[in-house]
Amino acid sequence: MSWLSLLQPWRRPQALGAGCSALLLLVLLLMPARANALDLAVSDVSLEPCPASDIGAQPQLRRPSGASCYALRGVVTNTGRKTVVDTDVFAQILDASGEPVLQNRSRVGSIGDVPPGQSSFALRLAIPAGTPGPFQFRLVKARGFSAPVRTRAEEGDELLPLEQQIATDEALG
Repeated sequence: MSWLSLLQPWRRPQALGAGCSALLLLVLLLMPARANALDLAVSDVSLEPCPASDIGAQPQLRRPSGASCYALRGVVTNTGRKTVVDTDVFAQILDASGEPVLQNRSRVGSIGDVPPGQSSFALRLAIPAGTPGPFQFRLVKARGFSAPVRTRAEEGDELLPLEQQIATDEALG
């Protein structure tokens, strides 16, 4: 074997296979971890008008052609041992005649991170004005991830009034 053959590993199948294996291993090690989707149970769901004190209610902007502010509240249960992050809530909300209130939309909002156990949540929804109640719910579920999939909020970011109320209720309860 000559020294020239040592400098040309592509001529040796064993060296080519080892090189490909090393490259594949390097790529796998440098890839970010995949975030697995996790389904969570949702219970005690209710939809009620936003409190008048909530800035999202915007009483000065109410018109027959506008939208009304409602708060979708419930309890989400994480049966796992780790926090589920970037959690979204999905639901089909129906009016009194059984028609969907939010056309072509099943994701109703994000509730962020859900620690193990039960957690209360509230989401603000804009329901078209004049939609006949009472409202019904179907296919209510939450889905989050084992690792972050969105940009995380920074320390000191302001919470909206509805989020502040939830945080206060959880701290007291």
